[in-house]
Amino acid sequence: MKRKEYLWAYLFVSAPIVGFLLFAFIPLSYSVYVSFTEYSGYQPPVFNGTDNYAKLMNDELFWKTMYNTFYAALGIPIGMAVALGIATALNQKIRGIGLFRTLFFLPTISSVIALTLLWKWIFNDSYGLLNYLLEFVGIQGPAWLSSERWAMPAMIIQGVWATLGINMILYLAALQGVPKSLHESAEIDGANRFQRFFRITVPCISPTTLYILITSTIAALQDFPRFQIMTEGGPNYSTTTIVYYLFQNAFRYMSMGYASAIAWMLGLLILVITLLNFWLSRRWVHYE
Repeated sequence: MKRKEYLWAYLFVSAPIVGFLLFAFIPLSYSVYVSFTEYSGYQPPVFNGTDNYAKLMNDELFWKTMYNTFYAALGIPIGMAVALGIATALNQKIRGIGLFRTLFFLPTISSVIALTLLWKWIFNDSYGLLNYLLEFVGIQGPAWLSSERWAMPAMIIQGVWATLGINMILYLAALQGVPKSLHESAEIDGANRFQRFFRITVPCISPTTLYILITSTIAALQDFPRFQIMTEGGPNYSTTTIVYYLFQNAFRYMSMGYASAIAWMLGLLILVITLLNFWLSRRWVHYE
């Protein structure tokens, strides 16, 4: 009986281990090898040493896509500030609060493809909603998605809106966990509304802020579908992010080795930024 229990235990433990080996460890290890080869996907890989990584260092387009990726990530602090502002407003006891919370969260559970196509229509310079509204106040709207100057700001606006729902819900949950006794004590001591917000509320929700910052940063550095649908990386590579460049090399130019090198450079970048965020968090995150 005891032996049978051990067998069942090993069976349950082995399932996730086998899954990790098949779907994570082996593919990752193979991608490391491919990154040191010239591989089209049709012929066996040919080892070429560090040529792919050396090529990356001298690839102007790679650095441009890296710049575009960080440019697009400027939407993270903007989105977090907007989400916190809305969550603070929705944390009040006002009539119809449930409806407002649902409306703000609705985009999060909607199809990414459908929402991206919706925003492609909104930004259309000929018949889009945004330029139509701007005309009402006497402003000639730009060619949002077909202009090198405005394409990335348009993508940042869309990105802020797309992440608003989930960030707002997380902040709303954190705000409801802030002890009311701290606010009451500070109010008795004469602290005004802004002082209570920045001295009590913001430190109390700092663990949630760190979580949103890290997950949003990782998501922003891997952002891809909406760029493919809305701009296809254009115009003139102005919205080509690092993952879109990786996709182009892997499946358009069939340069799997070079694409694997880009993937590992991106992976190392995400690791460094995440560790840096954790290290810096010791200065501003409060867990009690």
